[in-house]
Amino acid sequence: MPPAPPAGPSAAGPAATDVVRRARWTLVAMFGLVGLTFSSWLSRLPSIRADLGISSGELGGLLVVGAVGATVSVVSAGALVVRFGNRTVLTAATAATVVGFVLIGVSTVVANPALFAVGVFVNGLAGPAANVPINLDAALVEKHVGRAIMPHFHAAFSVGAAVGALTAAAFAHAHVSVAVQVIVVAVVSAAARFAIVAPCTALAHEAEAEGRAEVVAGGRGSSVRTALAAWREPRTVMIGLVVLAAALSEGSAGDWLSIAVVDGFDEKEAVGAVAYASFIAAMTVLRIAGPQVIGRWGRVAVLRGSGVLSLVGLALFGFAPTLVLAWVGILAWGLGAALANPIGISAASDDPRHAAARVSVVTSFASFSKLGAPPLLGLVADATGARHALMLICAAMVVSLVFAGQVRPLGASVPPVPPIPPVPPAEMSNSAPRFEESGAEFDISAEGSAGVSADREPLRSRRG
Repeated sequence: MPPAPPAGPSAAGPAATDVVRRARWTLVAMFGLVGLTFSSWLSRLPSIRADLGISSGELGGLLVVGAVGATVSVVSAGALVVRFGNRTVLTAATAATVVGFVLIGVSTVVANPALFAVGVFVNGLAGPAANVPINLDAALVEKHVGRAIMPHFHAAFSVGAAVGALTAAAFAHAHVSVAVQVIVVAVVSAAARFAIVAPCTALAHEAEAEGRAEVVAGGRGSSVRTALAAWREPRTVMIGLVVLAAALSEGSAGDWLSIAVVDGFDEKEAVGAVAYASFIAAMTVLRIAGPQVIGRWGRVAVLRGSGVLSLVGLALFGFAPTLVLAWVGILAWGLGAALANPIGISAASDDPRHAAARVSVVTSFASFSKLGAPPLLGLVADATGARHALMLICAAMVVSLVFAGQVRPLGASVPPVPPIPPVPPAEMSNSAPRFEESGAEFDISAEGSAGVSADREPLRSRRG
């Protein structure tokens, strides 16, 4: 039986409640800053391609270098978090982000694809090294709050990404170089991230110090074993495939959507950046409403609906004869991409004792998608155009639909309790059972009970 989540803030004192509140809102800011940094340079990929003097296929090959760095990072991130703690890993990732973006910016000035590849590799290392700790911190906050709020953190990421895309559009419209933009954005956002690292990792830091949660605690030698054990869990691997599909959908939009609009409809780079911003805006709207949507329909139904909506949006964007109609497809695609990733992260974090290793595994699949997708989409884009190349994502959406049932919360499928045989009236006075208060609270809302779906949120705190 999975362990009960920690008691909610109502069971804690005012000081503990303040810690949870500060952690929650500084994490919202952290997710937003990470999203801003992530999208601000992706929206300038058409300019980067031109500055480096390369084709779409060659750009896709260079982006694979970043995916290699991300894979190295995400495979080891779980062990690093268990060994060194969220705060240390997140601080190091923030510093690496600045180094990576400076290298990317300089590479566009000197037109050096090799230097760009080094910058992308460092940036690839930094991304998962930040994503794993902040998602674990978000899972801890969610457990303390006692309801599903993970989509709100990912909504903050989307808001930051939208701001980053609009910032890129403004820089492009003003004819500011890519180098100036990425370096300025990286330095400013890193300064803000350094300022809030301590409060946003406070819950994890306390757990490490007091040894109360295996999610962020571990000893020498055990961290690697703990991280590797999660790779042998079928449910974790299948959730990883769901996250892979989500990452492919969301990541491919970041890599190729602006190029697809620019090349496919002969528009300016600023229009492509705004198109990507509208994709992010659609994701943000649904992520803000995510807790209510998941609470009403449950993880599995929402994930399946998201996959269908993504398929419709992608088909409309790929084959629409006009930009206006394609823009409707962009919005539908964004809505479909909104909740799959936070649902997968929450599912991997159901058991706090093993959340670090499991989140590391499922986010590894996100990096795996980046290894194959950029060169494949780049080659197809050179042959058919980026707009039609994005149709390949539809295959990933089918995979997500197949494995959607795996995100059901642990312990949701409880076998029915066999009926208690009736006691003859003559024996009731002597054999009637006696019950005593134990202080325990039991959640019997299993799937099928009273017509309530077992995978619906909000989470419920248990004691005992």
